[in-house]
Amino acid sequence: MALIFSHFPFSLPSKASPFCQTSLPSLPNFRFPTSTLTRSSVRSSMDSDGRPGFKDFPYASPPIKDLMIDLISTVENRLDSLLLPCTLPQDVQYFENQSGTAHASLLLRSGAPSSSIDFMLSSWLHCELPTGAALNITSLSSYMNSSTDAPHLVIEFIQSSPTSLVLILDLPPRKDLILHPEYLKTFYEDTQLEKQRQVLDKISEAQLYVSPSLYIRSVFSPTAVVLRVDTSSSGGDRLEQILRDDVSNAAQEVLNTWLSLCALGEKQDIGDDEKACLKKRDSLYKSKSIETDIGSSLPRMFGQEKADRVLEVLQAIL
Repeated sequence: MALIFSHFPFSLPSKASPFCQTSLPSLPNFRFPTSTLTRSSVRSSMDSDGRPGFKDFPYASPPIKDLMIDLISTVENRLDSLLLPCTLPQDVQYFENQSGTAHASLLLRSGAPSSSIDFMLSSWLHCELPTGAALNITSLSSYMNSSTDAPHLVIEFIQSSPTSLVLILDLPPRKDLILHPEYLKTFYEDTQLEKQRQVLDKISEAQLYVSPSLYIRSVFSPTAVVLRVDTSSSGGDRLEQILRDDVSNAAQEVLNTWLSLCALGEKQDIGDDEKACLKKRDSLYKSKSIETDIGSSLPRMFGQEKADRVLEVLQAIL
């Protein structure tokens, strides 16, 4: 999925339940130790109205929390004047299911009129599972507008245990790479993205993660990092080491590449016909994401009423 909890590769039950009965067939199912995500630690990060603060990432593991805070701080420091304040209603910025077992937070900032950014979306999701395990997803994504043909941005971490992680880092292309070899060269060959992909690919505990969605696979770039990291044989400390020593560097490189070449790159002269093609492609891309993410997944975790509310607000903005 590319809009809310992008590239969400899980299979959900068809009926709502007191739990978020999400399953990921290819990942082992472990319990998070109670010391990892305590109720008291979550309460300490809540706003005055009792809602968790978005930038606190209250349920993320420490290295993912630190990395996400660094990434969002970088975006705010370099792009703040190009992004408008978040205008999402409070009940869409944070929401939970009736049983309190699933929580989510969204932060959406549209691009300023002078910006080539359509909008940036950050999100986190926490879902308790009937097995006692917990699913945690954190993501940062950006969508460009038709004043540029530069790639979008996707950064996502999907963790189902202290020793299991699915990692997605990519700049999804917006042009055909065969028809436009200069596009391939500019955004992929002449950058460090392939080097970062190779570094992560050499981690012994990492292997390629193949999404069950053919659509999701079709939007990735040639340098996309889509990996599953499993450190069940060496423990959670090893996964945290990989996150801090390897994943953090790669994620920052992907973000900095996108900032320099896409968000802050040279202004382009996009013809009317090309703008029309970009608008059509981007519209389909966002529509498919909403259909997959909210139309299918959110009702099963948060109920139809809440999913409809989130969908209504996002469609009005986007």
